Amino acid sequence: GLLARLQTSAPTIRTLSSSNYFSQNITSCLWKLGRLNHVAIAVPDLEKAQSLYKDVLGAQVSKTVALPEHGVYTVFVELGNTKLELLHPLGDKSPISSFLQKNKSGGMHHICIEVDDIKAAMTELKKKKIRMLSEEPKIGAHGKPVIFLHPKDCHGVLVELEQA
Repeated sequence: GLLARLQTSAPTIRTLSSSNYFSQNITSCLWKLGRLNHVAIAVPDLEKAQSLYKDVLGAQVSKTVALPEHGVYTVFVELGNTKLELLHPLGDKSPISSFLQKNKSGGMHHICIEVDDIKAAMTELKKKKIRMLSEEPKIGAHGKPVIFLHPKDCHGVLVELEQA
């Protein structure tokens, strides 16, 4: 009766063996992609954003740090397995200012992934026609070299690579 109909009408779920699927698609590189370091969110009101994560959600939130060479104020929200980086404009030429002009309430700005050898990554990515937003790495919020990959070459996502 009913049980037989439920068993025959239940959808079949196929699973992929992730190790088989991904291992077939990995090319040999001189550098290695590491863990997700952070997701950066541009915010129009840094104090309100800090309060949301600290006072409402109970997260551990860092002090505000100015990074003049990047044109931003940063605040990091600890999530256990990764971080959120809250970005707010520092100066009129800040890339976050132009982002917020287009996205008034803010939003995801970029993702940051660690690499074990940023120079080797840059060399290989250039050969693969991936553009970078600067010729040389800059020192990022964690005091380590970073480089940004052009979003048009990364499916619309601004990707930051950080030396692990």
